[in-house]
Amino acid sequence: MILILRCLVKYQRAKPVIIDPGLYSNKKSDVFWVSQKRSVPTAYKLFTGSAWMMLSRSFVEYCLWGWDNLPRIVLMYYANFLSSPEGYFHTVICNADEFKNTTVNHDLHFISWDNPPKQHPHFLSIDDYERMVESHAPFARKFGADKELLDKIDSELLGREPDGFVTSNPLIAYMFIVSIFMKRK
Repeated sequence: MILILRCLVKYQRAKPVIIDPGLYSNKKSDVFWVSQKRSVPTAYKLFTGSAWMMLSRSFVEYCLWGWDNLPRIVLMYYANFLSSPEGYFHTVICNADEFKNTTVNHDLHFISWDNPPKQHPHFLSIDDYERMVESHAPFARKFGADKELLDKIDSELLGREPDGFVTSNPLIAYMFIVSIFMKRK
């Protein structure tokens, strides 16, 4: 199971209560922030991370069937949480005894962030190519209209002929993933 995790959620992010107008209105609008704060749960620890993740079938079945009720309890808490996809699965998996040691703290993406405060990724350019390849991450973001970079990825990494189809072996992504796991051992 691959999931990027950050240590405990900053409690300030976990305390606000929000009301999603999408639950009762067919018009798009911002969430309402309620002035009252809620307490942080004590029955489980809160975790957060990337909204991009790969989840195993057995873990998804656990979330659906929840044989020990943890997924439903956590879901009730995250129902009023801004950006709940960045915390729900992370919190469930890190608190479920049978899954908490099955995570990999990496979302398999190469991202060049602004520094500080790491809020927005930069558009990748040809100058990022070497770092991107050296990262061994099979995915990357954020791509703009840098045709030179995209052409280099197509030809050198994917074996694509100009104006052709990608003919690379699908095992390439598998090899990237294996190389990431091997580097971490």
